[in-house]
Amino acid sequence: MKMRHLGWTLLVLVLLLGAAAGGIVALNLRGEDPLPEQAEAFDATPQQVERGRYLALAGNCAGCHTTRGGQPYAGGLPIETPFGTVYSSNLTPDVRTGIGSWSSAHFWRAMHNGRSKDGRLLYPAFPYPNFTQVTREDSDAIYAYLRSVPPAPAPNLAHRLRFPYGTQAALAVWRALSFKPEAFVANPGKPAEWNRGAYLVGGLGHCIACHGSRDSLGATQAKLGLSGGLIAVENWYAPSLADPHEAGVADWPKADVVALLKSGVAPRGSVMGPMADVVFRSTQYLSEADLAAMASYLKDLPGAPAQQPAPPARAAAAAPARRDAGTMARGAKIYDQQCAYCHGDQGQGAPGAFPPLAGNRAVNMAQTTNLIQVIAHGGYLPATAGNPRPYGMPPFGQVLDAAEVAAVLTFVRGSWGNDSPPLTQRDTMRR
Repeated sequence: MKMRHLGWTLLVLVLLLGAAAGGIVALNLRGEDPLPEQAEAFDATPQQVERGRYLALAGNCAGCHTTRGGQPYAGGLPIETPFGTVYSSNLTPDVRTGIGSWSSAHFWRAMHNGRSKDGRLLYPAFPYPNFTQVTREDSDAIYAYLRSVPPAPAPNLAHRLRFPYGTQAALAVWRALSFKPEAFVANPGKPAEWNRGAYLVGGLGHCIACHGSRDSLGATQAKLGLSGGLIAVENWYAPSLADPHEAGVADWPKADVVALLKSGVAPRGSVMGPMADVVFRSTQYLSEADLAAMASYLKDLPGAPAQQPAPPARAAAAAPARRDAGTMARGAKIYDQQCAYCHGDQGQGAPGAFPPLAGNRAVNMAQTTNLIQVIAHGGYLPATAGNPRPYGMPPFGQVLDAAEVAAVLTFVRGSWGNDSPPLTQRDTMRR
């Protein structure tokens, strides 16, 4: 009797596991069209190739698929994740190691469904959860452009991911939970410019990959939108694009948002860290119309006030932050020796060169990761046509220890009208 009961229990478990596996497979195939039995003819026009070149810039494709000093789009760039290292693939038309044997349908399936030519599931370090919104027309244009770049016989490198993250089974479970192919759907209540911006920001621009928060499995939490997130491993914080205390631009003139994306500098802000690289490699090359469309969308993000000035870092009625007098004195001395020459005795900065620190929302943000990074490792604006010789900040990590970094940031965040919480040595240890 016991053996019979055990047998039925095992049978039920097998059936349940089979049903679960079948469900995972079905979820991984949803929204996926069968490939044509025969590769379709693909004759790209010069206009299509040029459009693909532009769209590849909009998606910053070369940024991940080109190593420093390497051949463009030959892949091999290590992308560090909390689960291990993923290496970008060769996108050149080399038949053996690149996508030279791929059809436009194969490429579309990779963009829209996150599946390689051989059927393997792709890791979301390739941001197909965003690229799934790209239209087939735009996918074909990018494919046409990539077929035009010089082929590079560069073999793809094996990813180095911890078990079980390096298995297709684990990736299939992740996709079943976190990925669903979808097409971009225009909002009929919004103008065409806004919808174009939504398409660029949400699709090719994949802004949420940095400016969104992630769950414990690394999936972006779309419901939270562009609410800010820590860029894993790099230890930079991509600020919220909807919060006026962080990087929201609802009250900015549209021209200033365009300027920031085009040149990296604007009257009320500038870009550093990973965003400087995005401007350098991608957005500075976009058309004024597309930048204006992105600006329209970003200015209208949910949660951002319509046309109201950003509130101060701390409510006026709140009690001033408590700071240790000794720490403030120590920070003032460091500031005078290391910072005042560029940023001014009163944190006023120098127009066109060094940003003011007084009233600077990047200085007063609750999240202080970027401040610590900039002091320790330096910060540089991108070289762009609109700002060809950008000023930068040298690293002080070799000059200041963790306690000194905490002291000078405490001083800066508590001077010239700034009233943000102090930092401790423990806050600045991880840099």
